[in-house]
Amino acid sequence: MSKILVIDDQKSIRNTLKEILEYEGNEVVLAETGTIGLELFDADKIDIVLCDIKMPEMDGIEVLQKLMEKCPEVPVIMISGHGNVDTAVDAIKKGAYDFIEKPLDLNRLLVTIRNAVERKDLVTETRVLRRKVTKTTEMVGQSAAIMAVKEMIDKVAPTDARVLITGSNGTGKELVARWLHEKSNRSEMPFIEVNCAAIPSELIESELFGHEKGAFTSAIKQRKGKFEQADGGTIFLDEIGDMSLAAQAKVLRALQENVISRVGSDKDIRVNVRVLAATNKNLQEEIRKGNFREDLYHRLSVILIHVPSLNDRKEDIQLLTDYFNKLICEELGIPEKEFDNSAVRALQEISWTGNIREFRNVVERLIILCAGTITAKEVKAYASPVWQ
Repeated sequence: MSKILVIDDQKSIRNTLKEILEYEGNEVVLAETGTIGLELFDADKIDIVLCDIKMPEMDGIEVLQKLMEKCPEVPVIMISGHGNVDTAVDAIKKGAYDFIEKPLDLNRLLVTIRNAVERKDLVTETRVLRRKVTKTTEMVGQSAAIMAVKEMIDKVAPTDARVLITGSNGTGKELVARWLHEKSNRSEMPFIEVNCAAIPSELIESELFGHEKGAFTSAIKQRKGKFEQADGGTIFLDEIGDMSLAAQAKVLRALQENVISRVGSDKDIRVNVRVLAATNKNLQEEIRKGNFREDLYHRLSVILIHVPSLNDRKEDIQLLTDYFNKLICEELGIPEKEFDNSAVRALQEISWTGNIREFRNVVERLIILCAGTITAKEVKAYASPVWQ
């Protein structure tokens, strides 16, 4: 059974549709204006919307655009007694699932609704399957430092607050960002990651905001940027401290106005994106040096989460050893190795400048090179950077 919202200023149309759709086993909610329709949409879980194009107070196209901003995966079927080809094309371009003229052909309407439901269910199922395939890595640890991070994630994730994640390389800043997304209301929508340090400064604007065909020499076709790809979901700007000042200005506008424009275009595109950012730099110092915009820093740092280094939570090394031992042995298709107490103590004595990333590499090296039980002797032999 689907819950269908009907928005139409004609009472007779609303009641007729309600009677027919309920007879087909659907639950129907009625609204006589666009404003009321949007309020009902926010208040309940709506599966499909039927919306008249010509209405007083707020026309259907405006309602459609607001619905697309709120929840782009919900199919919106536009209906009109004054339609033409241009109107239909405009509605479809703005995100409508279909356009049906009045007087309504009820058979076509029911078929369209059924197809829309099937498409919505398929999209949802695909997203669920993708999430299962790309399951976020567990955040391992019981130390006070990592428990404080987990507690902060649980508090902040359900909101749309922007988060700035700080910490040294290899501490797991991306993992924190992924968990913020997974525990949010946007978890079934895209999570788009951008490594700002890996993209040349002359290409960062195109990467983030897209470009129009012919905008520059190699722009042979129109391309959507990362902000558009993340619409409805989350964009993670990793190593944002390495972003150029020009790109920072455009990101600031996107945060302030929720609009972007592609390179080579002056057309504004509205986006609904939660922004998470991370850096291993001291942004306050970068601001003093003139390398980072202070206004952007304040926009990004509504919530600050600092990810501790492994050296600050060495009590987690036992749990991390067990976790990576199981994970790596599964990947290699071999039985789990045994790390005795002396090996764990030896791992705890090391200064992990490369943090979790370095630690995982060492555990994998020990698993591959050592036979049987792994002891402190093997750790000292193979954990050193100059072990070879």
